Amino acid sequence: MADAPDGELDWRETLTDEQYRVLREQGTERPYSGEHVDRDEDGTYSCVGCGTELFSGETKFDAHCGWPSFWDAADEGTVERRPDHSNGMERTEVVCAECGGHLGHVFQDGPEPTGERFCINSVALDFEPDEE
Repeated sequence: MADAPDGELDWRETLTDEQYRVLREQGTERPYSGEHVDRDEDGTYSCVGCGTELFSGETKFDAHCGWPSFWDAADEGTVERRPDHSNGMERTEVVCAECGGHLGHVFQDGPEPTGERFCINSVALDFEPDEE
């Protein structure tokens, strides 16, 4: 995929309305509505906005929360964490380090070895299965 668009007009031309709402306006898709919630095959999850590889299917797990969940990012530095005080909650937002697109949130209730649960919107992700 090409590099991230330079301006908001470019983002609107590149992304669907739902992708724009989530990635650029910090929206959230409805739980259990995303195409990657139940996906269990190995592969790579990338940012739909810029193509940066974000998560591996090897770290995906079923957290029964309604969104794809991962216990670690693909590589250090591919996602950024930001304090999120919206909606009267104290959370940690996760964004793509390359394009700044909102991906979801990270919580401290995941499995070992990290104990983290990256709760990510499906609409923010592209998936490429591993070759057999």
